Amino acid sequence: MADTNVHDAAGSSHHQDVHHEESDIQIGPVFKFLGWLTVVGIVVQVVVWLMMGLFESQAEREEIQYPLAIGQEDRVPPEPRLQVTPEQDLSTYETRERELLEGYSWVDKNAGTVRIPIEEAMKRVVAEGLPTRGADAAGGERK
Repeated sequence: MADTNVHDAAGSSHHQDVHHEESDIQIGPVFKFLGWLTVVGIVVQVVVWLMMGLFESQAEREEIQYPLAIGQEDRVPPEPRLQVTPEQDLSTYETRERELLEGYSWVDKNAGTVRIPIEEAMKRVVAEGLPTRGADAAGGERK
């Protein structure tokens, strides 16, 4: 077999029949494609921007009417509902509770049960002492 390798002065060998390609791809058509792709992308973006402006201007001019909502303006949700004025409701509740604690009123007129102001009730408890159960009510005498 004949040796087809050629050795140069540095000692590296080169094969005479094998060469490298000068260019695997032509770069001109690639740049043309990228240029047209950029142009088409810009045109698409401009068209979309113009259409969005058109749609927004149409939406501003139109009043949206929902067919199922016609005639239901006065409709109220069922109970319980959310509070419309919670601060006022709290104030009303506190006033009513204060009146119960600080005023006189009947609890049961037939039984003779009344409600007295809490300050007076505390004074009476201090003066008279706490009520205690009798020996019979407790179930026998305590030792």
